[in-house]
Amino acid sequence: MKKFATVLFAAGLVASATACSASHQLSTAETCERIQSVVSNPANSAGKTGMNRLANQIRPIHAVASDDLKPALASIIEYTDEQAKETPDEAKLAELQADYEEAGSTYSEFCS
Repeated sequence: MKKFATVLFAAGLVASATACSASHQLSTAETCERIQSVVSNPANSAGKTGMNRLANQIRPIHAVASDDLKPALASIIEYTDEQAKETPDEAKLAELQADYEEAGSTYSEFCS
């Protein structure tokens, strides 16, 4: 009986840990709300530090973002990471610019 109780208790702990670690995917509206709170902060647009801060605040949103906005957020993070470097690769920035602009259009489409 004691072994059964121990096994049952261990199974309960495993189930609880799994439930706590499972990520919850946001709806498109929830994703938009979170993005809006990040991009509305003026400190996130000031120079390299602002770009770095912006990318770091978008990363956790990207992890749980809606399927509609996840690719756009990935493009924004990639662009801001390159932009925030001490010496950004201008050729890479030029490549990323189109995706970054498209991400802005996608954001406007879903979040306006």
